[in-house]
Amino acid sequence: MSIEQKKPIIAITMGDPAGIGPEITISAMLNSDMHTYCHPLVIGSGKVLERTAKAINKSCTIHRIACPDEATYRIGIIDVIETGSYAEDSIRMGEIQELAGRMSYDWILKSIELGMSGKIDGVNSAPISKQAIKLAGVAEAGHQEIFRVKTGSPYTLVMFSCRKLRVFMLSGHMSLIDACHYVTKNNIARTLVLINRELNKMGLDKPLIAVSALNPHLGDLGLFGNEEVDQIIPAIQEAREMGINAIGPIPADSIYHLGEDGDFAAILSLYHDQAHIACKTLDFEKSCAITFGLPFIRGTVDHGVAFDIAGKGIANPSSLIETTRVLAEIALKQKRI
Repeated sequence: MSIEQKKPIIAITMGDPAGIGPEITISAMLNSDMHTYCHPLVIGSGKVLERTAKAINKSCTIHRIACPDEATYRIGIIDVIETGSYAEDSIRMGEIQELAGRMSYDWILKSIELGMSGKIDGVNSAPISKQAIKLAGVAEAGHQEIFRVKTGSPYTLVMFSCRKLRVFMLSGHMSLIDACHYVTKNNIARTLVLINRELNKMGLDKPLIAVSALNPHLGDLGLFGNEEVDQIIPAIQEAREMGINAIGPIPADSIYHLGEDGDFAAILSLYHDQAHIACKTLDFEKSCAITFGLPFIRGTVDHGVAFDIAGKGIANPSSLIETTRVLAEIALKQKRI
């Protein structure tokens, strides 16, 4: 079934109101492609959107709604669900502020509520400031942790989408030395099971999953490290014994090129920057992070709040638009809408 036949509802949380979130949200919502992919709506502040639209010289109508059923889903009209009354006039663009952290957190919680109730099919998160939500007293470090904890999900699995590449990460936000220590047989085998499960939900039968090496030249039989022999190869063998179509390890300097050529359904990268550097170099504007393992599909852009250019009307909405497209595509495949 095509996106044109049945469109999923994708909610965009506006992100930190002092960053570029409001302006890329407006620009994305006024992009005609967005409305071919899905029925998009915003969770945020109508007042901030109105102020931002004026500042960046965008013409639109802000339509405040209480629930997705009230949305118009029309180009030029931005349907927005608000979460309360705030002192929006006190928000200073380009600065870390407690109020901005509280607002962005409230919008995330609202998206979780709507996702858990099945009223939306996916969530696209504009960037937040980790420092701002910390000032607001939020215990979780960022988006990923908030969504996992508040949905009670047993795991979350991050996939970087970039052109033809689906790149999953063994570990996320941890130091490089800790990430290297995390490369164990058990961790890799468990992650391969989860990747296979999520790809199956998307309709991919026996997807070929390529596992990246950690060391140069696969460790060259121990000259540059033993992780390939001691941990990675045994993990792949264990996964294959469970019926998972996994191969590798493949040198990290080649695996992404082969993946872009379409050789694999997905790649398992062994740490955060191994995946991010490859994808963002290939296409920074069309890279996005997708979170699996939640009761609904969720994604986010591949950049931060960009306080230095906030409110200037020069922020590029391409990543937000691309993330929405990918989320809509996955929502259709997962739910067979």
